[in-house]
Amino acid sequence: MIPLSLARIAQVTGGTVGAAGGRDNGGTASAGGSGDPGEVVVDGPVVTDSREAGPGGLYVARIGEHADGHIYTPQAAAAGAVAALVTRPVDDLPYVLVDDVQEAFAALATHVIDSIEGLVVVGITGSSGKTTTKDLLASVLGSHLPTVANVGSLNSEVGVPLTVCRATPDTRYLILEMGARGIGHIRYLTDMTHPSVGVVLNVGSAHVGEFGSREVIATAKAELVQALPAGGLAVLNADDPLVSAMPVASGARVVRTGSGEGADVRATDIALDASGAPGFTLQVGDASGVPVQLALLGGHQVENALAVAAVAADAGLTVDQIAAALAAAHPASRWRMERHERPDGVTILNDAYNANPESMAGALRTLAHLHGDGAQSRRTWAVLGGMLELGPGAPAAHHEMGALARELGIDEVVAVGELARPIAAGADTPDGEPYARSGTGVNTRARWVNDTGAALDLLTAELRKGDVVLLKSSRDSGLRFLGDQLTTVHTEVDA
Repeated sequence: MIPLSLARIAQVTGGTVGAAGGRDNGGTASAGGSGDPGEVVVDGPVVTDSREAGPGGLYVARIGEHADGHIYTPQAAAAGAVAALVTRPVDDLPYVLVDDVQEAFAALATHVIDSIEGLVVVGITGSSGKTTTKDLLASVLGSHLPTVANVGSLNSEVGVPLTVCRATPDTRYLILEMGARGIGHIRYLTDMTHPSVGVVLNVGSAHVGEFGSREVIATAKAELVQALPAGGLAVLNADDPLVSAMPVASGARVVRTGSGEGADVRATDIALDASGAPGFTLQVGDASGVPVQLALLGGHQVENALAVAAVAADAGLTVDQIAAALAAAHPASRWRMERHERPDGVTILNDAYNANPESMAGALRTLAHLHGDGAQSRRTWAVLGGMLELGPGAPAAHHEMGALARELGIDEVVAVGELARPIAAGADTPDGEPYARSGTGVNTRARWVNDTGAALDLLTAELRKGDVVLLKSSRDSGLRFLGDQLTTVHTEVDA
């Protein structure tokens, strides 16, 4: 956090300063204690969770669905926070009293951004891949320039200002993942943060139940590149027609990424290695192509890496520097294609933080690649849970994922939970019908279980040495925790 006095925070947010246990006083005089609370300086972490408070920090007392943050000011004070942002006076900390904590928080974030000279704000959005791309970009830029990025998937009206407030005077790149559940959500974030670089990865089916159609999703995602200033940079995926056609703010530059001839930043010679990690030749503009081998799993990671390369090139990195930094980057956020090798020879791929038909299809293709051939073949398990917020088309979308697993030749499909039941139906192979992998002579076996406990029992009993297990679902379907459990369950090695 850049150092700010409570008086300055009050001025920025339109609030008034109050002393611990006292009444607000307009930010100028002491109330119920010694000294002027307006002179208290916040230079530590800004948090909305009192358990994360620290020395010199500001506690933002939000009122959520399940709890009123004001009751946790004693815990924040005990952890070292020196002030709170509140909508009613509190006894434990000096505070800034405002009418609306969220709007005050947003105003504070805008002030932080405007106060850091030379700061470049990068916004990243898309139906899938936002968090991985953000992590990749933070790794690549951070290897050369002071960079701050959101932790995990803090991409909402709360998560974005939390990330902004981690910036310091020497920060040069601020990378902000931006999510949306409706029209205007990204515009709210761009009004708060003033990005000069906007990255749109793709337009898929995530949240289509809330938006109504992919075209409406595209309209919402386009709010990012429509908010760019003259001279700003829009990075668009040329391989996604809805993204490539997005209208961009007047005067902004456009760089398109993809595998086709028309892309400005292009990948050729794409291939997966034995572990499922993609390699490709990176072409940036007219520069000579440079080979890249990613440590991340799945061919869909190439799309993310190209977006990162476009931003990094605009930041001044050479193609060789970009290729080296991409190769050195490793997964940074939980439950995104995490690979765990168990002592008993079972491989767990935990990719169950989020899911939509596009990302689930990509994960299944990666799993199919890991089957291998001949003496090196491995039994593949797709443990699939519900994909949320798909609207009336959800049953059909789940059925299609089961059918895809069957077409790809996945050995075992385990559908978990009522929403995922159509996956099992789609994957079910009629007696005697062979795999899509010709010559195997084995049928896909599809089963449905009602919860993660039943899935754990089934897998614990049946997994054997050499098996590869993919877990994929939306976050609230709970399979990410099943994946964590499986990494600690060591079945007896089948010799």
